[in-house]
This record gives sequence, structure tokens and C-alpha cells, in this order.
Amino acid sequence: MDPVFKKTCEKPYDRHDYKLIFEDGMELIFDNYEDAQLMWFQQGGNFLNRIEVLDKKQNKNKGFK
Repeated sequence: MDPVFKKTCEKPYDRHDYKLIFEDGMELIFDNYEDAQLMWFQQGGNFLNRIEVLDKKQNKNKGFK
């Protein structure tokens, strides 16, 4: 029997941003993949060139003071 993947955490995965780059040069950045994917499918004749996965900018105010 194959191993079954189980969630280890219910928190949303948000370690990346997603940049959609279209063939006409237009670029859009999203903070979650679901919104990026939705925009990709809604663009009709404006074809996607690629999606770049970006590291989120770290919040410099996090941590101990």
C-alpha cells in the first residue's frame, strides 16, 4: 500500500509570491497561487509566458526587540 500524505498544519502556506509574466510583457504579482492561477485562466487572448516563484520579503520588524 502506498503511503498517504497527511496535513501537518492547517495554516495557509504563504512563503512565496507569484509573478505572472505575459507574452506582451505585462507583469502581475500575487501573494497566493490561487489568485495567480485565476488571473492566468481569465486572460483570454493575453497568453502567459511564465510564472516566477518569488521569496516573500521578510518583515524586518519580526522577532525580539
